[in-house]
Amino acid sequence: MGAGHLPEAWADHATLWANVRHLSGSESIRSDAEASIVRASIRVRFRTDLNAGMRVLVGAKGYDVTAVLPDLVGRQHVDLVAQLVE
Repeated sequence: MGAGHLPEAWADHATLWANVRHLSGSESIRSDAEASIVRASIRVRFRTDLNAGMRVLVGAKGYDVTAVLPDLVGRQHVDLVAQLVE
């Protein structure tokens, strides 16, 4: 590590109810090693403090949030587009 660089660390943001749906799983060959990508939609109650780049933990599984799609009309929920971290 160079000067001024901190190691990446995660901190708890909130504990929420969530509905996780796995949308797809795809496999590919990367550098002669098989890799799988699992995409998910995670629905939580409406809130405004969620951002792409956050990580969601569901039990022992981690998901990287790639997009935040709020229900701006009904303000009932937020859908998080995410990818399973392996």
